[in-house]
Amino acid sequence: MRLNHPNDGHRPPAISRARRGAALGLSVAALAAGVSATGTAPAAARPKAAPAAAADCSAAYRIQQKLSNGTTWSMCWRFESKSGLVLEKVSYQPRGEARPIRVLNSAKLAQIHVPYDDGSNEYNDITDYNFGSGLVNMSPAECPGGTIKTVKVPDAYNSENPNVKGLCTTTRARGHAYRMQTDSGKVYQAQGKDLLVYTVNKVSWYEYITEWRFSDDGTVSMNVGATGSLSPFDYDAGDGRGWPIGKGAKAYATSHNHNVFWRLDFGLDGSKNKVEQYDSVVKPPAAGAQAPTNKTTRTTVTKELAGDAKNMRWWRVVSTTGKNKDGHPRSYEIVPGVSSKYPGRAFTRHDIYFTQYDKCERYANNNVRLCASGHPTTVDKWVNGQALTHPVAWVNVGFHHVARDEDQQPMPVHWQGFSIAPRDVTAMSPLTPPALVGENGRPRTGS
Repeated sequence: MRLNHPNDGHRPPAISRARRGAALGLSVAALAAGVSATGTAPAAARPKAAPAAAADCSAAYRIQQKLSNGTTWSMCWRFESKSGLVLEKVSYQPRGEARPIRVLNSAKLAQIHVPYDDGSNEYNDITDYNFGSGLVNMSPAECPGGTIKTVKVPDAYNSENPNVKGLCTTTRARGHAYRMQTDSGKVYQAQGKDLLVYTVNKVSWYEYITEWRFSDDGTVSMNVGATGSLSPFDYDAGDGRGWPIGKGAKAYATSHNHNVFWRLDFGLDGSKNKVEQYDSVVKPPAAGAQAPTNKTTRTTVTKELAGDAKNMRWWRVVSTTGKNKDGHPRSYEIVPGVSSKYPGRAFTRHDIYFTQYDKCERYANNNVRLCASGHPTTVDKWVNGQALTHPVAWVNVGFHHVARDEDQQPMPVHWQGFSIAPRDVTAMSPLTPPALVGENGRPRTGS
């Protein structure tokens, strides 16, 4: 879904800043040192600020939020012309913990790869089209109850006005966090709350909502939502690879994939981490048994891995030093989202890669001119047997977009993403009500 390009018929050139700005008609903005935050909601509607913590970054680049149940999330942010928003030093402090627990050293988008079904075009929106430079202004209505920070955008399409009101931080209810009815009839229930951090970036006809959701139970969810408009240049009616849009069967929107990669540099507890893979195998009932059996096997991943999602398979990243109050190692489990894995390129053929940290490996593909000569430029080639002591996770979630009449106009948001969930980070749920904090382990009957 692209604008005219002299070479491919779809995209604006990636080289001329002025021409890109004219072609896209963008009012874009930026994030750089010394830019102050601009509030967009009445003071009473803004999320309640958390107490100040140790300064990992200046106040202008710190996001810190204490949610209603006592959980505090804190992080630093910066902005780059390709990946856009980068979150760093992400920490989680549940109620009852004396200090913040580091979860991630950094997190960002590492590629949006868009190949078309007819083989006519293939785009890398992050690296070829400076995704971050397409940051757009948001109105207060797009950040309900929150604050919009001003970002100074590097290499902004609109170089005369690179300051964009484009980074929203707000809180949002997510529904039931838990519900439990005891034998005595007492009901314990709570409604969950999330901190949301998001931007909107325009790449030709598409507008991408990049959302980071930090929940009060310690879960982090990463999502990209594609919206905007179907491109009028991608209707050809004849190749059999699209879907008829509009009257009759004259205009076929070309089907295509969005293969989104995230790069997560884990630093749980601020220490070296390790990766474990778990696989379960279910077998039919043995003679005389009432039910099938299920055996789960743990495999420690000692070397770099190109992993594939499989039924009853999951991974976790484990702290090598930090333990919860029960003495169990802290970890975060990777929870995959729904994905249409694209087999057309070697780097998109796996759902997750764990590589040893290398500061020059920044984008899942097209990582050109960042490493020494001869260094591979795609994530699949970085899995080459190195010992895994500082794991970086590259998570690939694909969406095959077969357009429909309802995609116009404008196109409803279609989301793709995944989560990381705390596993033994705390001895009990950080949302446990005070009346139940003594029930660690086997619950008391009739409570």
